[in-house]
Amino acid sequence: MRLTTKGRYAVTAMLDLAIHAQHNPVSLTDISTRQGISLSYLEQLFAKLRRSGLVNSIRGPGGGYQLSRRSHDIFVAQVVDAVNETMDATRCQGKGNCQDGDQCLTHHLWEDLSAQIHAFLSSISLQNLIERREVRDIALKQDQRAAPPDDEQRIRVSML
Repeated sequence: MRLTTKGRYAVTAMLDLAIHAQHNPVSLTDISTRQGISLSYLEQLFAKLRRSGLVNSIRGPGGGYQLSRRSHDIFVAQVVDAVNETMDATRCQGKGNCQDGDQCLTHHLWEDLSAQIHAFLSSISLQNLIERREVRDIALKQDQRAAPPDDEQRIRVSML
């Protein structure tokens, strides 16, 4: 099973948004700076996330993106699915033509693994990730690197 960059970046960007959009919309430029993801790539991902109903865009000065619902109600599998990422452990992309046009002996094993991975990611909300101490610590470090020096104290206080 391989989760590509598209799925990883989408989950990372959504987690960043969930952490930072508590009161105001978050710009893709800010997410790009903190996460090291190109702005044009984020624009593509967020177009899909918006079409899937996971985020809302806010136009105008101070605009950006917000989660469309609470972070408790958005699950990692939904994010991955929204960007058309498959969690397929089979060699045949689930077509069943693994061995000269027929199913291989382990085809159903890999299909079952794919289903288990999807079920696992369906059980983890963005809020579950935010509640992890190591996630909060990493977010704080990223904020400190991205912020002007005079904003560091404000960031430290807001993350606690």
